[in-house]
Amino acid sequence: MKTSSGLFSFLFVLLACLVVVVSGTPALAGGGTEAYLGPFDVVASKDGKTVYVACEDGKKVLAVDLCGKVLASINLPATPTGLAICPCDKMLYVTCADPMGKVVVIDLATKQVAKTWDVAHWPTAPVVSPDGKTLYVCYRFSGKVAMLDAMTGKETAQFAAKREPIAAAVTPDGAKLFVANFLPLNRADSYNVAALVTVVDTKTKQVSSIPLPNGSSSLRGITVTPDGNYVLVAHVLGRYQMPTTQLERGWMNTNAMSIIDAKSGALVNTVLLDDVDLGAANPWGITCSADGKTVCVTHAGSHELSVIDFPELMKKLLAMPKTRDEAKKDNKDLSQYSSVIAEDVPNDLAFLVGLRRRIHLSGQGPRGLAMVGSRAVVTAFFSDTLNVVDLQKKQRVVENAIALGLKPSLTKERQGELFFNDARLCFQHWQSCVSCHPDVRVDGLNWDLLNDGLGNPKNVKSMLLAHQTPPSMSSGIRSDATIAVRAGITHIQFAVRPDEDAQAIDAYLKTLKPVPSPCLVNGKLSEAAQRGKELFLSKKVGCSKCHPAPLYTDKKMHNVQSRGKYDRRDDYDTPTLIECWRTAPYMHDGHYTTIKDLLTEGGHGQVFGGADDLNEKQIDDLVEFVKSL
Repeated sequence: MKTSSGLFSFLFVLLACLVVVVSGTPALAGGGTEAYLGPFDVVASKDGKTVYVACEDGKKVLAVDLCGKVLASINLPATPTGLAICPCDKMLYVTCADPMGKVVVIDLATKQVAKTWDVAHWPTAPVVSPDGKTLYVCYRFSGKVAMLDAMTGKETAQFAAKREPIAAAVTPDGAKLFVANFLPLNRADSYNVAALVTVVDTKTKQVSSIPLPNGSSSLRGITVTPDGNYVLVAHVLGRYQMPTTQLERGWMNTNAMSIIDAKSGALVNTVLLDDVDLGAANPWGITCSADGKTVCVTHAGSHELSVIDFPELMKKLLAMPKTRDEAKKDNKDLSQYSSVIAEDVPNDLAFLVGLRRRIHLSGQGPRGLAMVGSRAVVTAFFSDTLNVVDLQKKQRVVENAIALGLKPSLTKERQGELFFNDARLCFQHWQSCVSCHPDVRVDGLNWDLLNDGLGNPKNVKSMLLAHQTPPSMSSGIRSDATIAVRAGITHIQFAVRPDEDAQAIDAYLKTLKPVPSPCLVNGKLSEAAQRGKELFLSKKVGCSKCHPAPLYTDKKMHNVQSRGKYDRRDDYDTPTLIECWRTAPYMHDGHYTTIKDLLTEGGHGQVFGGADDLNEKQIDDLVEFVKSL
């Protein structure tokens, strides 16, 4: 009787638990769970009582008090890409893209949409000028930055950035706008390949640029210190010139913060956010406390928050001698220092020791970041939660988080997306898949992977359509993407994982959809692109022989006379042309930064067709079509 009674009690409790679990995660058609929110950006009201959270998957903005209550849910007409609150604390600006752009203006008193403005393709990173009169918006895939009248939405000026402007910050006096370009745009086979920060003088409308250290890519966050003296940029610092034989001590990828003098535009230095034996993968959001004493950085790959003593960091950096002779004059015992002179700092994994705390966050995928007094508010993308971290406490782990909705139950595809972004799969957490494939595309760098020998670096390929367009890798060394995914986990992440992880990543990659090109006009080919399409399909030019629709690849290896100085073969995989407008540089060794250069300087298309007979206007038309795919 006791055994039967105990079994009955156990079954009753188990059934009750199942009821609770099921009622907490209502199933949708197709075997999924409730819709994901995907919180990725957050801003705070001036009084600090309310934060506003942009939800990528939910296509909404949530107003949340820091006690944990969701005060309002505001639906948006398209996927949000960024938030900015006006200085008067009355209006919230939300950039949206799907892919044509909108700016949604939300009245914070009523928590209702007050205005919606149509803008250009894929707007992001809204920033309001300190006087509240101007809204700056980055058009990411068009490579432009626009000034809009903050009351009417009318565009008053436009500036050219370098490549994929994705984050921006304005100085407290409104005189300069600093824009982080997501990716480098250099020949990938050159010695120095790095992303830039674009600087706009808001009065003279002059534009300049500041190059970051060699290997800088995936610029996610940028902020200006409250005193206006420094600009801080969070990014990946790839050691792409090293063979990928190990990961220890940041051999492949390190994670960094670059510091720029806002007045002179000079790069002060770049400090590593990792530790000697533990990476801090994929820095994302970055901001300062109002008093300028604390800098916080979210790490989307290692799921943590860096908290940095900024005055002490600057004191240490500015005291660094410029040369070794100068260091000797200071009578320093050079053997005691990991960095002897300023140029050593970007390679010094111990430079932040004693100046930085690493706090492990609750939830997965921290991205957006806002400071409210002594508290850091962080969005957790995959957990649909909000971390509120009291920086006055000396905790190393945050246990609790604010739930923004029902706890999400991850589908196989969503689990694969998490794994693709998760550096915990990697040895010592140095990198995730997105370290080399940001946004599942390219980082603009050549890497010397060991799958086809040592000493022959090749450009990173987009993962879009990877499973539909075998073989994998430029040299076709992997017969298909399923093999490549597993090889990447073993030989790039240096990890041993259950095959279920790879299966989930496969499932996620298969769901990827191309972004419609910014070259399209109302979703259709322009007149120039129509003419280019005729050339592309013509027998004389012959592009479609190797790049037939609908995937624009014949999935075969070809010798197009592109062999470079490091290559050991002549034939390479024919890539899909879909979305090639965002995958520069081109060819397997990244030798050309534009498609036009590929056709004119590289003579591409002359082996199997007659592209060499085209005049400049025809080449421009052909390029316009290819960039429209």
